Amino acid sequence: MAGTLSADMEYMKETLSVGKNFDIVYRVIHIGGKEACFYFIDGFCKDELMEKLLQYLIELSDQEMAGTVHEMLKKHMPYVEVDVNDTWEEIIHNLMSGVLILFIDGYEKAILIDCRTYPARSVSEPEKDKVLRGSKDGFVETVVFNTALIRRRIRSTDLRMEMMNAGESSQTDIVLCYMDSRVDHAFLKKVQDGIRNIQVDALTMNQESLAECLYKRSWFNPFPKFKFTERPDTAAAHVLEGNIVILVDNSPSAMITPTTVFDVIDEADDYYFPPITGTYLRFSRFLIAFITYFLTPTFLLLMQNQEWIPEAFDFIRIQDEMNLPLLWQFLVLELAIDGLRLAAVNTPNMLSTPLSVMAALVLGEFSVNSGWFNSEVMLYMAFVAIANYTQSSYELGYALKFMRIINLIATALFGLWGYIGAILLCIISIACNRTVANTSYIYPLIPFHGKELMRRVFRLRLPGAKQ
Repeated sequence: MAGTLSADMEYMKETLSVGKNFDIVYRVIHIGGKEACFYFIDGFCKDELMEKLLQYLIELSDQEMAGTVHEMLKKHMPYVEVDVNDTWEEIIHNLMSGVLILFIDGYEKAILIDCRTYPARSVSEPEKDKVLRGSKDGFVETVVFNTALIRRRIRSTDLRMEMMNAGESSQTDIVLCYMDSRVDHAFLKKVQDGIRNIQVDALTMNQESLAECLYKRSWFNPFPKFKFTERPDTAAAHVLEGNIVILVDNSPSAMITPTTVFDVIDEADDYYFPPITGTYLRFSRFLIAFITYFLTPTFLLLMQNQEWIPEAFDFIRIQDEMNLPLLWQFLVLELAIDGLRLAAVNTPNMLSTPLSVMAALVLGEFSVNSGWFNSEVMLYMAFVAIANYTQSSYELGYALKFMRIINLIATALFGLWGYIGAILLCIISIACNRTVANTSYIYPLIPFHGKELMRRVFRLRLPGAKQ
């Protein structure tokens, strides 16, 4: 900074193109006999607060402004979140983040007044991570609101909220949430260094862009390396367990790392019900995930070897004529289910009901009557499509889907050996997967930890609960 108002205003004018950017607003005023200038982004500052600040500052006398900038702040700045800075890079970054910048002639440092406010929706329950019982608030796109939701649940001086940023153009705010006494500091440093060394122009896809920058190993293993949640209670629970929760500005979900397969399957409902009910819900998800993977490949294998079907299950045989091979029926329906899912996302709410009825009729009854699909195939794929929604993790659902498709193709080509080989491939993909911290993806199974495994499989009493 030059220390003179005219030089500072000239630099700001050239750097920010103030005349072309209508939303970059400046206001020249007199404060205690000195000329001063405010700079702020329209829409980011609280109007009522700015009016009160202006009214107070304009009434200051020459004697009250005679000292240094630090003395002025101590005695005559009626606001809490105030800082000073003389580095242009920091000043511009703060201005673009919504901070109010005040230049005063004769002061060699700019005054940064954090009176910003962001457009935000209410912290209502997220559509994806709903629970039967429990809190009904959820993360929003404003990172400060999200950190407050976690702070509300963890009132500990050990909780750390470390602010970082990434992206040369976007300068996206990233917050690392962790418990200082419980986190793995070696892994924490690895995450910090990874964020600092990100060489991207912008995190265009928010957390997915960050995840791909932090995890640069093999991409072909589909099982998720991170857990995403829109629930503050889930994020707070993982923080207390020693994990790192990463919040990215403009994203309404938290990214949890390191994550094992047991973490991905866990849900908040397991803990909002008594232990026996929570255990039942957890086993239900395990069983349904197991069935969604095995159901269609096993049915295809049995149809290829019908002599293996027990007499009691003879009814599962396909009775009608097959005009299309079973493999192609399953593959076409796998694709059709994703097509319906994408269509549902992009369908206006007013048309969702009639289009759902039309899709049910056309892809249900008419597709069977036309001879394209057999009713048994439609039944099993309908179960698979609905059962996928028992998992809150989209990434895990698609991982199982990809492994199921590989099993279908291998079974159709190589019969029993293809079926066994695909199952082994699925097991190896899970067992050989590594977390971002380079630890076992299936801990506490490998390395084995009996007590922790019992806690992961069964919903036991919460720590501290009275016996």
